[in-house]
Amino acid sequence: MLVREGRVAAVGTRLEVERRSEAKTAEKLDLAGRVVLPGFVDSHTHLIHAASRAEEYELKIQGASYEQIARKGGGILNSVQKLRSATADALKHRARAALEAFASHGTTTVEAKSGYGLDTASELKILALQKELRQEQPVDIVSTFLGAHVVPPEFRGTADGADRYTSLVIDKMLPEVARQDLAEFCDVFCDRGAFAREQAKRVLLAGKRHRLAPRLHAEQLSRTRATLLGVELGAASCDHLEQVNLTDIRALAESRTAATLLPGCDFHLGWNNYAPARKLIDAGAIVALATDYNPGTSPTVSMPMILSLACTQLRMTPAEAITAATINAAYALQREKIVGSIEVGKQADLAVFEVEDYREIPYYFGENRCWMTLKRGEIIYMKD
Repeated sequence: MLVREGRVAAVGTRLEVERRSEAKTAEKLDLAGRVVLPGFVDSHTHLIHAASRAEEYELKIQGASYEQIARKGGGILNSVQKLRSATADALKHRARAALEAFASHGTTTVEAKSGYGLDTASELKILALQKELRQEQPVDIVSTFLGAHVVPPEFRGTADGADRYTSLVIDKMLPEVARQDLAEFCDVFCDRGAFAREQAKRVLLAGKRHRLAPRLHAEQLSRTRATLLGVELGAASCDHLEQVNLTDIRALAESRTAATLLPGCDFHLGWNNYAPARKLIDAGAIVALATDYNPGTSPTVSMPMILSLACTQLRMTPAEAITAATINAAYALQREKIVGSIEVGKQADLAVFEVEDYREIPYYFGENRCWMTLKRGEIIYMKD
């Protein structure tokens, strides 16, 4: 491979590449037979949060359900309370450390959502920090506005609280996000305990008016027909999908909307209810994988671990899983023309693994075999 000005200039046999005139003066990097992949594209993360929710992890182990914890002010609202009281510097420091950890596992592009602020100032703070981090460190950050994550505490307790908050998202938050150019996508958690289908539709249509492409948290806890809404609106991706049925699968297969699966969430929660990856793939849907990095349900930055879960729990082959975590995930972020595969003209975003066979990457579960990560041809991580 020949890299020039951060992009792949040539790919082929050693003889084909080395006979090119530019190769004669190029710096040579011998990877000694290691496996090279496109850098992982993590298309669903909640990058900026204030703290772990380890106390809830213990409660879940003792039998409390995700929804029981949420009803008592835990879950997402726990993260909201902590984030609102956190300083921008503390949030940024935590997120930067996470980005370094992402890179050390071979990830070169992450999508990052707001959604732990749930008031205008806090949501804008999250998105502004993501914009700063995108400019200050090498991992690409694709920002998504998730103001409609759940209904915040101050809007609960009245019958029209969810509708009033939905209007706040549409009338106040979205125009300001667009004015400051803080996001590319608009997301909604459309599920039991979050937002109803019609509320989600209102938010996503408003987002489209502000040129934010739609995406959805869909069919995680219950079937709300959010997937069909996503397909109807031309969403870039519908994510989670544990509760989809054959109608949803068929709709995704006939659409250009990616189906982004998040097995780390099911693993961490101890749910034996993984999304039906085989049915989606066999139907012809575009299947992507992501970590869903967040403090409550999937506190991992490890895409290799997600590959392992995809293979053993979702019954995806290693090749299918790697495809889902690279080019398909890039497609889910509308980045497939610049990242996600090793092709001439694309960014030289590469992950090098200390294995002899690409199938060993998911095979060695819970291990990080990433040896080097390059972003636009520059080394951003190298194993000691």
